[in-house]
Amino acid sequence: MKIGDKVRFLNDVGGGVVAGFQGKDTVLVQDEDGFDIPVLIKECVVIETDNYNIARPQADQKPVSAAEKRAVQKMAAMSDKELEPCEQEITFRPRALERRGADVLNLYIAFLPTNVKAPTTTDFEVYLVNDSNYYMHFVWMNVENASSTLRHEGVVEPNTKIFLEDLKRGSLPELEKIAFQAFAYKVDKPFHAKEPVNVTLRPDLTKFYKLHTFMANEFFDLPTYLLPLIKDDNAVRSVFVSAEQIKEAMMPNTAKKSPGSPLSKVQGEKKMKANDVVEVDLHVNEILESTAGMSAKDILDYQLKVFSDTMEKYKNDKGRRIVFIHGKGEGVLRNALLQELKSKYRRCTYQDASFREYGFGATMVKIG
Repeated sequence: MKIGDKVRFLNDVGGGVVAGFQGKDTVLVQDEDGFDIPVLIKECVVIETDNYNIARPQADQKPVSAAEKRAVQKMAAMSDKELEPCEQEITFRPRALERRGADVLNLYIAFLPTNVKAPTTTDFEVYLVNDSNYYMHFVWMNVENASSTLRHEGVVEPNTKIFLEDLKRGSLPELEKIAFQAFAYKVDKPFHAKEPVNVTLRPDLTKFYKLHTFMANEFFDLPTYLLPLIKDDNAVRSVFVSAEQIKEAMMPNTAKKSPGSPLSKVQGEKKMKANDVVEVDLHVNEILESTAGMSAKDILDYQLKVFSDTMEKYKNDKGRRIVFIHGKGEGVLRNALLQELKSKYRRCTYQDASFREYGFGATMVKIG
């Protein structure tokens, strides 16, 4: 029996979660109302165990009535000698769990899919995993330009994971740029001081749409995406993923090219020449591994993101020609691209691409 185990009482109704121990024979069981109840260990039976404790925020408390407040004040006014043992405040707090070799900091944000078999549509549970012997007081923020927005703050205990939030798939763009700040310490014992942590990341959001991103790990029973923040005492280097890297992650086959395309002349060169044409194939089978569970709007949004990422990469490269291969179809994607060009890239010119090379299904944009 250990802290975090769920137990039931053998000779009484009820049970709860093991919160600590008093001596070697008595266990403190926290019931559903948050009260710690001292019970003999032999009077409890373990019904569920967790090898890696989770600390979840307490649910909102019900409003306290005036009568309840008066009762609490009356109890506080009484001395410990006047209280029955079961009524006395429990001040015992178990020591934080420590592991040998875990005095180096390792910290992760974990994204646990609610439906791992549907990576393109699933929502996520988000956790902070503290794989070290230190307490971590942390702040997690979204960053947009020079402005930051608090997403979560708190303390995660040593060798635990704490639940942060339920993340809807539609909210993924909020994680385009995140910042994490923290400092580490120990309680009631000497410790080696660590440097404060300040990490800024641009996570590759395309990974949330790929099944192989979510892998087995020691912290969760289900496949999870672990985003490292601190590795072996070192803050993860601030990474800014370029539009080209995002495009390559989303479009693994973008190296395809039509015969005679100018792109074939510069394959393997480190830098493209000014008159070389950039080809971007927006067909769904080229940019997504799977469309299972995706609506037509989800697919269109993805195609427009690839278009926008490419335009942002080359928007200052005057004279650059970019061919977007969208297919003929019903013209929905083509019309959406033209609308983006008219509203966001007015200096650029555009026309139908070469019919000989692309047929009716491509638009060529010239950066102005």
